[in-house]
Amino acid sequence: MNIRSLFAKSLRAQIVCGLLIALASLGLTSCHTAAYYYYYFPQYTYANRPVPPSRLANRVMVSFTANGSTGQLQMLDGLRDIRNNVQNTIFSFPIAGYASGYPSLIMNFPAELRGYVYSNSDGSVAVVDYSKETSASTGGATFAPNSSVAVPATFTHLYAAIPSAGLFEIYDPIAGKNYGLSIPNVNKAFVNTGDSVVLAMALNSNIIYRVVLLNQNQFQTAAQAIATLGAVDCQPLNNPVYCAVPVASPQDPANLYDRPQSAYFSLDGSSVYILNCGPECGGQTASVTTLQTGPLNINNIPTSPVYSSVYQSQTLTPGGATVALSDGSTLYVAGQKLLPDGLFTGNLTTISLATQQVTGTYGISDGTHTRLLFADDNTLWIGSSRCANGERAKLNQNYNCLTRFDLGSQQASILPNVTPGSSSAVVPYPNADNNMYYYGDLTGLCWVQNLHKVYTAYGGQVHAFNTADGSEINNFYITVQGTALDVAYMDAVTDAAD
Repeated sequence: MNIRSLFAKSLRAQIVCGLLIALASLGLTSCHTAAYYYYYFPQYTYANRPVPPSRLANRVMVSFTANGSTGQLQMLDGLRDIRNNVQNTIFSFPIAGYASGYPSLIMNFPAELRGYVYSNSDGSVAVVDYSKETSASTGGATFAPNSSVAVPATFTHLYAAIPSAGLFEIYDPIAGKNYGLSIPNVNKAFVNTGDSVVLAMALNSNIIYRVVLLNQNQFQTAAQAIATLGAVDCQPLNNPVYCAVPVASPQDPANLYDRPQSAYFSLDGSSVYILNCGPECGGQTASVTTLQTGPLNINNIPTSPVYSSVYQSQTLTPGGATVALSDGSTLYVAGQKLLPDGLFTGNLTTISLATQQVTGTYGISDGTHTRLLFADDNTLWIGSSRCANGERAKLNQNYNCLTRFDLGSQQASILPNVTPGSSSAVVPYPNADNNMYYYGDLTGLCWVQNLHKVYTAYGGQVHAFNTADGSEINNFYITVQGTALDVAYMDAVTDAAD
């Protein structure tokens, strides 16, 4: 074989090898493109947020428990309504490192790429890092089970009302210190976004308390501080740091509370709306009492048991008051009205913030209302629990726990749209109990912003609804293996999606 022939064969071999390498490279590139095509992220993400490990752009986090003692956090694809990836090679997206018994509450802060999850079984408060999709105990806390927990967006403190011990606990994660203020029957904790106003409420009481931060070494003993400020308790006993002070003394005309159940801070931060539950909570009259937040500032230390009034106004709400939400001009208040037959029925009350007058009342789902949020298509969504014990169940009407309120037409519809006893108007995707007319308690609600849908933890399972018409989305691919307790939209633009 001559040199020319050898050279020709070598050249052909090189060409073949080059083609094979090119094809292999093209195949790898194609596989890589296919793997990530459905999870494309722009070069510049919103607010420079990092691309998460799951590469899911619309994450809905679900907290659930398998047996009451083992709990988990799992992410769903809120865009495609699936629990796996589109290639079906990853079957679930759990939050790594999370372990708890009964994760009953998610405190969602998507703008801060963070969340806190409270477990009702062991009292733990875990921190979830949204950018890493992991959970760690650092920065969290442990309180008693069945506590009311509040966390500000600054994450500078964690607060908990512990009914079993009659303590209002303040935890400073930076200093690693904990303070327990004694307030009999305390059961609710509230804090504003800036961590400058902290309020507490007690069961079967008409008194509201605020937390005061004392100047360093202002008092040598807690007894001195209590006597001077009119506080119910100050801690520590020597050189006290915090005190719990009634918001208004008996001489103050602002003492017009009737079984206060919740507190909602105005969008501009200047006011706080106290929701007086009234008859629904064993009281007499439901109303909304508006207070100024300036005098309630944690650094505003009273000079005597009687100090300037914080009272602004009071609006009676015959339809009840347990949860509220504002759009800046109108305050939406949900609650229940006591009827002559002794049963309660759900109502939504609208209040003009300019005049503090009621502008409308609308029938909504029965039950104890705990969830209220705005969503796409000019809608308001309301969630409640124990709805089967009200007037609607007695009258054989739809007694489910989710209400869609059209802000334009001002029409309310209870979802799913069923007719008890009917063979056709039944729930579209029944839960494990196979009840065809009632899903059960609604314990979680979040708005998947700009995708025209809301996700819920409804009767112990995940259900999603279209905001445009209230129709339910097939939940076959978003259910969890256990009892769903809460939901949160991790990729929301603001913290208002839950």
